Amino acid sequence: MSEQFTVKHEENGNRGRYVIYLPDGSEAEMTYSRQDPTTIIADHTGVPPQYRGHGIAEQLVKTAMEHARSTGGKIVPVCSYVVAQFRRHPEWADLRA
Repeated sequence: MSEQFTVKHEENGNRGRYVIYLPDGSEAEMTYSRQDPTTIIADHTGVPPQYRGHGIAEQLVKTAMEHARSTGGKIVPVCSYVVAQFRRHPEWADLRA
């Protein structure tokens, strides 16, 4: 099973990200811009090469989905990885804006 890391949510104005600070000092992130008070546009997911294949990107997206669900939010998937995760997880269909 993939290792679980702590995901932090950072927001500054209309931009934000879900980020994991990795043990070697690098970062994995899913970035977004805010479309309106309850909707984000997920525009990028990035994981350093040495950490790919460990479920980190999925953990970032799952955290964003959990946050959206708990706050009544919606997500517009623009990032190809987030689009693919929406396809793989039909239980998230209600979170898609």
